Amino acid sequence: MAGRIIVLLLLILVLAVGGVVWFDYLNIIDAKTVLAPVYRLIGREGRTQDKTPDEEILSLDAERLAMRLEALDLRNLELDQMEQDIQNRRGEIEQMAQELEDRQKAVEEQENSLRARVTDAEIINRNVEQSARYLTSMPPDAAVGIISAMDDQLIINVFRKTEEIAQQEGNASLVSVWMSRLDPARAAELQRKMVARPSDLN
Repeated sequence: MAGRIIVLLLLILVLAVGGVVWFDYLNIIDAKTVLAPVYRLIGREGRTQDKTPDEEILSLDAERLAMRLEALDLRNLELDQMEQDIQNRRGEIEQMAQELEDRQKAVEEQENSLRARVTDAEIINRNVEQSARYLTSMPPDAAVGIISAMDDQLIINVFRKTEEIAQQEGNASLVSVWMSRLDPARAAELQRKMVARPSDLN
């Protein structure tokens, strides 16, 4: 019984050593240092493990540092891109602000121009009304003499204002009297223009 146990133990030992040698040969495990004496017993040179030069030894801290530096580089690139995008957006906003300012100035200029035109029209209207009242208060022949010296558009404006005042005050208009005493050709031309142009003072 004891012999069988010894034989089995020896068999297990042989199988174990053989498995280690085989796995080492296949590079599944690294048993070069352990198997070196065995190789020397059977007359073979044991396999030695190549030593890694000191400069090739990997450092975990160096790897971590390299990864952090790479992450920082990527972050810097992202920040640079974000800054560029912000600068571009700022330029667009400044351009839009400038355009809005230019439009605002244009609107203000149009408003000022419109106010000036309205003011001029009111002044002209008052002057025309004053002229119409002066002429209405004169004898017809004297009024016709003054009217004849006016340009056609001013005469038309005075005539229309005279008729407007007469309607407001419930009086008879003197326009027909003045027309009858003007030169016939001039009166016909004035009548044509009054029909062709809208009733305004421009």
